[in-house]
Amino acid sequence: MSESTETLGLDRELKAKHRAMWGLGNYPAVATQVIAELGPVLVGECGVQKGDRVLDVAAGSGNAAIPAAALGAQVIATDLAPELFVAGKEAASLAGVELDWQEADAEALPFGDNEFDVVLSCVGVMFAPRHQRAADELVRVCRPGGKIGVLSWTPTGFIGEMFKTMKPYAPPPPPGSQPAPLWGDENHVRDLLGDVASRKDVLRVDTFSGPEEFRDFFKENYGPTIAVYRNIAGDPDRTQALDRDLLELAERYGSGSEPFTMEWEYLLVTATPDGGGA
Repeated sequence: MSESTETLGLDRELKAKHRAMWGLGNYPAVATQVIAELGPVLVGECGVQKGDRVLDVAAGSGNAAIPAAALGAQVIATDLAPELFVAGKEAASLAGVELDWQEADAEALPFGDNEFDVVLSCVGVMFAPRHQRAADELVRVCRPGGKIGVLSWTPTGFIGEMFKTMKPYAPPPPPGSQPAPLWGDENHVRDLLGDVASRKDVLRVDTFSGPEEFRDFFKENYGPTIAVYRNIAGDPDRTQALDRDLLELAERYGSGSEPFTMEWEYLLVTATPDGGGA
């Protein structure tokens, strides 16, 4: 087997695992019940207008794509896991908007150069395993003078800490893959995209009655968490340890008062594909 053929085989295997992971549980429940306000925040920051050609990369169930379409933009929502489109299409129908849904790999987008006025991704492209490949694709498909907008969880915020907490219980990452929360590091994103405008903010999460409800919700609905629990399913001691670690994490970030509230930090960056500031 040639090296290139072997590499292609490993790449297909990696993407198949990613697609399967995001098909676990019920990610649309996370998108609509926990982080729904992030999509409109990103769309607003990108200045999406009626008639804009908009691409949402790693769109999931349309957290950002649907608000963009509601403004009158011509939107294509893409994701590696098209299973998520079922809920997205239902949500779009309820919102009274139309958009195009296409299965696509963020590292190899099936579009020509300079096709879109706005290219955005809301806690989506950060999970593509090879960051520079994905970043180069965002730039390639956005027209000169257009807008690229990416919202990602930070390494030091709650979700970044959650991934650190789960790491000892997870299988080793595939060769060449990079940690998703690095997209929430300003220096890392500048290395990927060049000159960017950036700001950090927090999502106030008061969905859960307490740490236990948070943990159980993510165990049931969030693909990466489900995958980690499946990895240790045969080890009751490690399963209990992860239960305890996630509970302690939520307690640490929780308000400790009623209603139970957590603040999840994110980084929002915008850029133009010609290298100018956003």
